[in-house]
Amino acid sequence: MKDHIDAVESNNPGGEEELQRLLAPDVDSLPLSPPSAVQSNFVSYFAPDFMKPGHDQYVYRHANGLCVIGLAPSHVAFKDKVGVTAVDFNVGKTDRSGIKVTGKRKKVFRIGELRCLAGQRFKEAMLLLICGSNARHFESNSALCKVCTNDASYIVRCCVKGNLLEVNDRLIKQPGLLNSSADREGYIAIIMPKPADWLKIKASLIDIEEYKKLKEVC
Repeated sequence: MKDHIDAVESNNPGGEEELQRLLAPDVDSLPLSPPSAVQSNFVSYFAPDFMKPGHDQYVYRHANGLCVIGLAPSHVAFKDKVGVTAVDFNVGKTDRSGIKVTGKRKKVFRIGELRCLAGQRFKEAMLLLICGSNARHFESNSALCKVCTNDASYIVRCCVKGNLLEVNDRLIKQPGLLNSSADREGYIAIIMPKPADWLKIKASLIDIEEYKKLKEVC
């Protein structure tokens, strides 16, 4: 047996060093902080100045096609000293918070708690995509909600054309989630676009590196 091991090692010079490299990578090559759940599970896109200057929104797209919509860090609402003080989903002809999609449920992806898209600790959970026939279809410029500050109010829009699966109605009672974690618990809505519609809207969005350069954010 020992002779066999010696023979394998002799035929694989440097094998031990390669194994050590894989098990213990160079510390200098590691990121300063581990990637968040959003970074690990979604591709980040941004819609800067969407329909109006300063109305910057993000679109986080999962591999299964679901898009999480929210306010980008550079959104004009965050320039108010107090920040967002109220969120109203009663826009357009319907109250978006009253839209309840029903139908066959299908497991679609695993991201930890849906209500905490990127937190310090995660519990494994399944987001249930509701494939109901009564899903409401919206255009990219359709209003999702109105966010209010002490001095102004701003319409938040879908940014992508598709079926509205859910709005984050927690924001009605907890609008401060937008100020503290707009990219996680403070997301606005979840939309499922058709593949063809996504390809069209994707061309008008920018990636995170372009967004950082454009808006000069970290």
